[in-house]
Amino acid sequence: MRRLIEDANRRYHELDAPTITDAEYDALVRELEALEAAHPELATPDSPTRRVGGRPSSKFAEIRHAVPMLSLANAFSDEEVRDFVGRIAEHLDRAEPVFSAEPKLDGLAISLRYEDGVFVRGATRGDGATGEDVTANLRTIADIPQRLAGRGWPKVLEVRGEVYMARADFERWNEHARLHGGKVLANPRNGAAGSLRQLDPKVTASRPLSFYAYGVGQVEGGSLPDTHSGTLAKLREWGFPVSDLVEVVRGAEGLLGYYRRIGAARDGLPFDIDGVVYKLDDYAGQREMGFVARAPRWAIAHKFPAQEQSTTVEAIEIQIGRTGAATPVARLKPVHVAGVMVTNATLHNADHVARLDVRVGDTVIVRRAGDVIPEVVQVVPEHRPDGAQPWTMPSHCPVCGSELVREEGAAVWRCSGELACPAQLKETIIHFASRRAMDIEGLGDKYVETLVDAGILRGIADLYGLGRDQLLYLKLVLEAASPEALAGAVQPHLQPEGSGAALSALLALDGDDDGWRARALALPVAFAWNPKKIATKWAENLVAAIDRSRDTTLARFLYALGIQHVGESTAKALAQWFGDLDLIRRLPWPLFRRVPDIGGEVARAIGHFLDQPANQAVIDRLLERGVRIGDAHLPSPRLREGLDLATLLVDLEIPKVTAVRAAQLAAAFKDAQALLDAPAHALVAAGLPAESAGALAAWLEKEANAELLLRAAQAQAELLALLPAQAEQGGGPLEGKTVVLTGTLASMTRDAAKEKLEALGAKVAGSVSKKTHLVVAGEAAGSKLAKAQELGIEVWDEARLLAFLAEQA
Repeated sequence: MRRLIEDANRRYHELDAPTITDAEYDALVRELEALEAAHPELATPDSPTRRVGGRPSSKFAEIRHAVPMLSLANAFSDEEVRDFVGRIAEHLDRAEPVFSAEPKLDGLAISLRYEDGVFVRGATRGDGATGEDVTANLRTIADIPQRLAGRGWPKVLEVRGEVYMARADFERWNEHARLHGGKVLANPRNGAAGSLRQLDPKVTASRPLSFYAYGVGQVEGGSLPDTHSGTLAKLREWGFPVSDLVEVVRGAEGLLGYYRRIGAARDGLPFDIDGVVYKLDDYAGQREMGFVARAPRWAIAHKFPAQEQSTTVEAIEIQIGRTGAATPVARLKPVHVAGVMVTNATLHNADHVARLDVRVGDTVIVRRAGDVIPEVVQVVPEHRPDGAQPWTMPSHCPVCGSELVREEGAAVWRCSGELACPAQLKETIIHFASRRAMDIEGLGDKYVETLVDAGILRGIADLYGLGRDQLLYLKLVLEAASPEALAGAVQPHLQPEGSGAALSALLALDGDDDGWRARALALPVAFAWNPKKIATKWAENLVAAIDRSRDTTLARFLYALGIQHVGESTAKALAQWFGDLDLIRRLPWPLFRRVPDIGGEVARAIGHFLDQPANQAVIDRLLERGVRIGDAHLPSPRLREGLDLATLLVDLEIPKVTAVRAAQLAAAFKDAQALLDAPAHALVAAGLPAESAGALAAWLEKEANAELLLRAAQAQAELLALLPAQAEQGGGPLEGKTVVLTGTLASMTRDAAKEKLEALGAKVAGSVSKKTHLVVAGEAAGSKLAKAQELGIEVWDEARLLAFLAEQA
């Protein structure tokens, strides 16, 4: 057992790579303490129960602590805390001893030495007697003062405290590491310890470390207050961060009340804590109580339930999120973590699985902190079973069977099923109905979620089949606390025929089952609503809003589809440049690059979306249900400039084919088919270097690439046929003009006015500048109108705007 504890100490304190959790370590130490207490002859001076921490690393110079940095005894129950207080009360003959209570930060204990107010040296705790000299690294932590503030500090002052990593900083660091292939930290404590013990201070400086002071060591040439709480107040005056959660309390009940308050606030704290620390507040009492083995008699750590535990991975499965993200999830042998039974833990993404090398059958350390989803933070390779195989990302979505895809450089794989994937349906419908998309007012998220769960909405197009009866029933279902309450609520509104069977079916539902509401909605219930007993207007308004949304603009419709990377501005640009939904649906991705500000990544995302038959089928169903695009027009004549072979070859992002090489190829070959038929030597003859010619030939040899080239060239020809002969013949009356809206319009919302102006070619901006061409001023127009007048910019009132829009209509 001593060897187990020694090994755990070494891995935790010296290697910063623990293989057992804190809870498991504490259990081993308590077991050894009990064994040594029962058999004193087995206790030895070098027992780990009598020592603190681990040996200092040979990488750093050693520093001997003038005052040992001891550890604390632990309490795990209220009774142990009462016993601790009782011993002090009895020894000091005090009815209710006064304590200083503070959070126990989960970081790395350090000692800071100041001489004449200047920081001269800093060390880790090490084994309690000797620590590691990490002075250079400590100087990089902004929280640690290099020179003391105020006055009255002793000539020599050693300040004890904790270096830690705040939760938000830890999460930001790991998110950056996951995205850029860096080292992911197992937990904030390991992050702090590993960062502080770097040989290069520049590495430490790059890590987001913080510090809290919690006590003092050696003090010479001056004095401190008579109490621990008074000393902490002095340390704060001298520039040290001290926890605002420190309290002075009386007796055992005061300590336990503090423990419960901090425990309740624990999840919301900006840093990890694994318990609270109680210290007798007055130093005279501390001196009288003295020490035992490796710990003081006057202080104790009251531990919280562990936030990390070890367990076994039974399976690794893929979970598809509401936005299509495919997240690996470890199915675990059930284990209690922080008071909750955990059976699943996130593995974040495929790269994270590979970095940890998590395999089915592995023993892993699982962390659960507050509301954070449980996650696997470490593998214990020593316990890996024989034959455990590396995990690989599956190729298809487990929900809809669509291909899983990952953009170049991205960490997350996504389901390409998009509109057709049931796992994404709720988010898809919520986005589709949102104000800036199809603007279905009154369709709340909760309604959508329940309708999807009940199977009433199986796709976006099903929205256009919703009726008043379904919506009224849905509201009653959501408001009912139980099936019995629902039966009572619907009884007055049932059609007499079949009402008995409907009520029986409702009462047969199990109210303890979370899915009872969805099953209630799926029951065949016939209604005869009584408007005097139930409000029906809201449902009628929602049905009307759904019906109104059938008439929409191309930009709104494209945005509503939820295509990855296509926000409002991109959707508007697509609508302005191509003008027609049928045309957009047929275009291959390189053609979308002809729109300003649409690069390769966005163009590929649009093309990939439209290449999915399931997505095209959803669009077909929406059109069949009566969705109408009211602002279709011919493509913008400005497209003509880039509809040539040279531009296409650049847009295709063919390796080694630059704009110069593409121009050479376009001059040598009359069209895409001629280029495709050309032998490799003809590419060199066209002026390409051998390396570029080889890269192009290899690209053209792939069937998918050849098909894409021909399809894109054909789409170019189709677009050219639709365009007027001269570019200047096209474009809206506000093409190239910047318009600013200010004040309140009586006839329409600002958003509606913006849409109408953009449809006529305008760019609608939010502020007035010298580049502004026109300002439309409604009622109560303010500073924008004044600035327009100052700059001499043309100003229209609402009447002028309406007249202009009527002319264009």
